[in-house]
Amino acid sequence: MKKFLVTYSWLVLLFLYLPMMVLVVYSFNDSRINAQWKGFTLHWYSDLLQNSDVISAFINSLVIALAATLLATVMGTLCAIALHRYTYRFKHALGGLVYLPILVPDILMGLSLLILFSQLQLELGKMTIILAHVTFSISFVVVIVSARLAGMGRELEEAANDLGATPWQTFRYVTLPSLMPGIVSAALLTFTLSIDDFVISFFVSGPGSTTLPLYIYSMVKRGITPEINALSTILIVLIVGLMIASELFRSKGTSSRRLPL
Repeated sequence: MKKFLVTYSWLVLLFLYLPMMVLVVYSFNDSRINAQWKGFTLHWYSDLLQNSDVISAFINSLVIALAATLLATVMGTLCAIALHRYTYRFKHALGGLVYLPILVPDILMGLSLLILFSQLQLELGKMTIILAHVTFSISFVVVIVSARLAGMGRELEEAANDLGATPWQTFRYVTLPSLMPGIVSAALLTFTLSIDDFVISFFVSGPGSTTLPLYIYSMVKRGITPEINALSTILIVLIVGLMIASELFRSKGTSSRRLPL
């Protein structure tokens, strides 16, 4: 039974990742026809580095992802602390509303945000993409930080209070360091979701705000070429690296810290 389950798991993983593996391999193909292998080359990557449109799209994605990550991480962390540590009316209802963006389909989220920005007469561009990414990313931050809070306990915070620490000192020297692996993990996941997003960005983007996924989509409409394979490979490597780093920080244990008073 064990061998069957292990074999089955590997087959599922192969089914999931085989298309990406083929894409990566053909990004090194010395032919513009994907169905025909003519040898190994790196010139498609070299061509990308000389493409000003690709560089511009990458910079847009980077700026948007960094801004969205900063805002969503701060807001989501504070929201998670409020939901976990305090009791008030309609707490469970508010918690359910916070998690709702995870369940709403991206196309509905993008359309609703487009309508909202239109009603507010906001010009579509980088700012609207950042606001949209913050909107759907906060929920993921709350989930990760809340899980960290649930496993922390209150012993160290209560000890700090007994020793005369103010609420700010307790938060700064006890709560925040203990939460940091979860916060970093949430930030990395938020950055990954932002830089990888296509559907919502498609609805709320404007002139001069083309992100990397949007640029890849515009290239695909003209036909699949090795440049697309190379660009997609770079994006895959970036996202996989961020996801691995996020998982490492999420599972990282925290050691006891001495409270400086």
